[in-house]
Amino acid sequence: MEDREIVQKFLDRDETAIEDARRLYEDYCTVIANNVLHSSQDSEECLNDALLAAWNSIPPHRPENLKTYLGKLVREIAINRWKKNNAQKRIPSEIVQPLDEIEELVSAGDPDAELNGTELAHAISAYLSSVSETKRNVFLRRYWYYDSVDAICLRYGFGKSKVLMILKRTRDGLARYLKKEGLF
Repeated sequence: MEDREIVQKFLDRDETAIEDARRLYEDYCTVIANNVLHSSQDSEECLNDALLAAWNSIPPHRPENLKTYLGKLVREIAINRWKKNNAQKRIPSEIVQPLDEIEELVSAGDPDAELNGTELAHAISAYLSSVSETKRNVFLRRYWYYDSVDAICLRYGFGKSKVLMILKRTRDGLARYLKKEGLF
């Protein structure tokens, strides 16, 4: 079954859309949530919440890429769950560092000056399409999937310093690109 067929089921309010989406993207969404939460039970709950959120938001939204749409929903839900779970704790986590590393690029610190999410997403996509596949993949593994630096090293066979340098140079390049485009 293809994305457009499942999205049409959501639009038609056919409840089988939820199970179709689960069957197709459960592993993908669970990996994203688990990289944030490090808990299979919480990750499963995030998947359920993301599928419910998709049900409630389609329509009016009509995502062109259901996989990306569900990935975005599950990331947001997992991050919010992590914040809630750790609100009173002073325990460092793998999620804090990636968010700190990229936060300055996506927010000027002034809530009134926050970028339009779609505009920012298009700008980031445009920039990432201009860099090498290796840089793009390392960047996405860190900031989309929340993989640890060590996991990225294992995946690509790079040393830690190389991964850190790729991330820094890609962030710096993205910052320059966003400034040039008037978005930062």
